[in-house]
Amino acid sequence: MSVARARALRRRQTEAERLLWSRLRNRRLNGWKFRRQHPIDRFVVDFVSLDAKLIVELDGSGHGMREASDQHRTLILESLGFRVQRYCNVEVQASIETVLEDILTRLEKI
Repeated sequence: MSVARARALRRRQTEAERLLWSRLRNRRLNGWKFRRQHPIDRFVVDFVSLDAKLIVELDGSGHGMREASDQHRTLILESLGFRVQRYCNVEVQASIETVLEDILTRLEKI
């Protein structure tokens, strides 16, 4: 089920997801490999570097109401050994370079 859900989510990307993926795909961020809409446990994460065990999640305007479930999801993913970093869609669209620099800093901390 997660694989089918991941495929569906790939087809319905937000503009911010499209923008970030264009900068992460094909090892464009200093050679780091990322996957998008990738199933991990019972979740489908927005982006993940399996080598670095770093998950990047993008939150839209409706995520403020889901803060408790996001925290629970983060705890589970962290218990599996992943680090989770969240960015707002607006943040990605307004300053993609800053977001990429932050992701790169986190990648280099392994």
